[in-house]
Amino acid sequence: MNVAELIAALRAEGQLVEIEREVDPHLEMARVIHALDDRAILFKRVKGYDVPIAANLCARRAYLGLALDVAPDRLLFELVRALEHPVEPEIVGRAPCQQVIEPQVDLGRLPILFHKEEDGGPYVTSGALITRDPVHGVNMAIHRLMKLDERRFAARLVEGRGTHTAWKNSPGDLPVAICIGLPLHVLLAAAMSPAKGVNELHIAAALAPTPLVRCRSNDLLVPAEAEWVLEGRLTHELTREGPFIDLTETYDITRLQPIIEIDCITHRKNACYHALLPGLAEHKLLMGMPREPTIYAAVKRVCECTNVCLTAGGMSWLHGVVQIDKRHADDGARAIIAALDGHSSMKHVVVVDIDVNPFDPAEVEWAIATRFQADRDLYIFTDQPSSSLDPSAHHVQGQKSRTAKMGLDATIPWVDHAGHERTWQERAAFVRVVYPSVELDAYISERP
Repeated sequence: MNVAELIAALRAEGQLVEIEREVDPHLEMARVIHALDDRAILFKRVKGYDVPIAANLCARRAYLGLALDVAPDRLLFELVRALEHPVEPEIVGRAPCQQVIEPQVDLGRLPILFHKEEDGGPYVTSGALITRDPVHGVNMAIHRLMKLDERRFAARLVEGRGTHTAWKNSPGDLPVAICIGLPLHVLLAAAMSPAKGVNELHIAAALAPTPLVRCRSNDLLVPAEAEWVLEGRLTHELTREGPFIDLTETYDITRLQPIIEIDCITHRKNACYHALLPGLAEHKLLMGMPREPTIYAAVKRVCECTNVCLTAGGMSWLHGVVQIDKRHADDGARAIIAALDGHSSMKHVVVVDIDVNPFDPAEVEWAIATRFQADRDLYIFTDQPSSSLDPSAHHVQGQKSRTAKMGLDATIPWVDHAGHERTWQERAAFVRVVYPSVELDAYISERP
């Protein structure tokens, strides 16, 4: 479903906070979004603009499940299926994203948020960049974009990733399309990291129908259901980008980054702008959840993996919980090693049995409390490749960050302290006692 359809669905379910009061996108709006935590928001009156702003559209797994029509705890398997079986999208001649073609380029038409006074400038935070690498083909990825003036952005490109590789492989300006206000399944696909040469738009089409339309000023194909499309060129001119808030809710450093020049702006009639608050729920979930399929695939190779959750407390990036159907005594240990290999930025991982909900922090902690012994089930790995987002890691300019990593095997211990393998009856003693359910309506009557 597109942004308008998602907003309508959230409204129908009572999940949408609608702000009628005029709100300023310069500093004020970010504070309001922060105060509402992970609740979906629609700002109807934006100071200085005739464009409404939506925020927190993918701040909860439930919202993503609603958009993809799948139970939140089954999202992982939809992503795995799409990764394994990409679909070529339909190409259309006319599209909603081109209902309006702006007569002149003016980025001032967009209500781009200025989040905090310390920021380098106003930032687009939900823009998916589409490029075509002369070697590897089409790539779609989400990048933060700092507005420089009415025609230009500074784009933060992570070294070695798809857009950066395409830019390095292009001797001249690289055509680019920036899509804002995308259906959530397209945003999820843009946040994934498939092998080079795999088109993320084909992954999106495997998740849900994703018709594409050709840009007006270049030959790139973009999602027809986008709210806004900014067509331009990724140049080799560099400028200072930042500072800006990163996933860890700390400030990222200032770097020299390439400039994007915009040549054409198209959008829907009555287009909505999607503002994604950096460092909070929407940023974390959108960045982290697409890594869960790679962890799942890695663990699946060594044991029976049944679910994966990159946790909110670990910024959906550094901490994970892996659920396995344990078949051998050492499955927990093998799952730890595989999981850390499946997502090299992950720092700490907990492995649990199928009777523990990996999405419930209290259940995970219960498993640690009742099944884990530090001298037996704790695995520490020193001097490992790390995420540059971890402030406590060891960082050297131009080198991969390094950190210590930890795995906790919180599965039922199959071997006792004497070294003997427990029988299934003995292992059953570790299972939580559950009371039978009752129909409470038979016991409690509502008073008038």
